[in-house]
Amino acid sequence: MRILVVEDDQEAARYLQKGLQESGYHMTVETDGDKGLITALAGGFDCLIIDRMLPGMDGLEIVEALRRRDDTTPVLILSALDQVHERVVGLKRGGDDYLTKPFAFTELLARIEALVRRADPAQVVTQLTIGDVQLDFLTRGVTVSGKALDLLPREFQLLSYLMRHAGQVVTRTMLLENVWEYNFDPQTNVVDVHISRLRQKLCADGKMQRIETVRGAGYRLVDDA
Repeated sequence: MRILVVEDDQEAARYLQKGLQESGYHMTVETDGDKGLITALAGGFDCLIIDRMLPGMDGLEIVEALRRRDDTTPVLILSALDQVHERVVGLKRGGDDYLTKPFAFTELLARIEALVRRADPAQVVTQLTIGDVQLDFLTRGVTVSGKALDLLPREFQLLSYLMRHAGQVVTRTMLLENVWEYNFDPQTNVVDVHISRLRQKLCADGKMQRIETVRGAGYRLVDDA
């Protein structure tokens, strides 16, 4: 699922980007209103998170411009303006939801999922199950045969990508682009190291190997059932 965040506060933008990426979303971030509108109009996003107060075009102007073009992408407005009147204005001018700062990240996730579910119920995936491995995006938990697995954030992202592509060969380049968000080869063995650690955790208690190495190609997650 792809999300566009338009937020000029760099610290807030990094916080949103990190949290949403760790929750399995693909992120694009813009830091001013004019660029935010151009990127939003390019399309391909499942949800937009737009700060209300932005340099250039403000958040509500972006939403109005999108609606005039019949763009129905769900929009969550973020704002430090928490008065009822301000929330009403935000919704009347085209926002689908309005969340005031500061906010709990779990609430932000719940609101995103609700917006996307209303727009297209088939889009929202909260759990993945391959064999006896179950991954839950809401709780960020992973279990193997019902036993909880302790994964680091990057391991969670790596496993979720492999599970989404179970049975398929995924290359190191695909993993670097989609898990690490590199658009270049860092010339390190970072992928192999994380695959090795994840493989060890999945194979604990004598379980068979679930992540296969496909020589000369990449890796494949298999259903050991």
